[in-house]
Amino acid sequence: MGIPSRPLRKVGFLTALAMGGATLVFAFWPGAAQAVPAASGASYPWWVWVVILFFFSFFLGIVSLLGGMGGGTLFVSVASSFFPFHLDFVRCAGLLVALSGALSAGPGLLRYGMGDLRLSMPAALMTSTGAIAGALTGLRVPAHLVQTALGVTILGILVIMVKARRTDYPEVREADPLARFLGIRGLYFDRATQKEVAWQVHRTLPGLALFLGIGFLAGLFGIGAGWANVTVLNLLMGVPLKVAVGTSKLIIAVTDTSAAWIFLNSGAVLPLIVVPSILGIMLGSWMGVGILLRTSPVRLKYIVMVLLAFAGVRSLLRGLGLW
Repeated sequence: MGIPSRPLRKVGFLTALAMGGATLVFAFWPGAAQAVPAASGASYPWWVWVVILFFFSFFLGIVSLLGGMGGGTLFVSVASSFFPFHLDFVRCAGLLVALSGALSAGPGLLRYGMGDLRLSMPAALMTSTGAIAGALTGLRVPAHLVQTALGVTILGILVIMVKARRTDYPEVREADPLARFLGIRGLYFDRATQKEVAWQVHRTLPGLALFLGIGFLAGLFGIGAGWANVTVLNLLMGVPLKVAVGTSKLIIAVTDTSAAWIFLNSGAVLPLIVVPSILGIMLGSWMGVGILLRTSPVRLKYIVMVLLAFAGVRSLLRGLGLW
């Protein structure tokens, strides 16, 4: 079955056109200048930051796709460190950036068996619960403490990326009782090997407990936490890597929706930041697909790791007041 590329391109173009118009509207919104604090010491006009944010998000969309990440973690870590926006606005934008990517990918993942609802729903229930608690906590904790914790978490992510050795097809000899009760198992056709792959899971209860903590981090820092979802699904529960990546997107769609409502209710949704960020990420991701066809993503993974290392150190030092 082929992928209907022409209708998708048409929808993508119309979406980009609409969001581009919204960017211009919000860029010249009368109250937009108040979003950039005067205390930042920036000598540039406020609208310059909007333009820079768009091109930064565009570049991030390319790099994150080639590096196999959703983009939310890199967005929050870099934008909170180098842009003169309040951390709450940046975290909310990070959630919506990750959410938009997950929602756009969801239908295709389900159609081709790369995402599983029976697997994603119990995990999403835990992550969304944790995300609500994390968002409520993050809005009440001083920004410098959240910034410090974000730096530590990003450096921890970097260590996981360096040491993790994911398995394309983990061997699960027998599903555990909880997995059998929930009916968590599946079958998908792997186009790379031209074979059908049957899978089942184990260690379901410890995995669900970890998803509660992952959701808390997602809500606290405003990230999708796809890196953590894939690690738990693949290394702990024994889900094939492609299914783990696809199911992670479905989990993010529920998790970030729950956390985003907390930020929305608190008035932390600022279109001046959200619109150019989502538009840049979407356009960058679309361009990244074409680059991916001609470039080895393995080499580009190191670019993401360098960015994470720099952003993690920057966030940590900024939170401690040293930079």
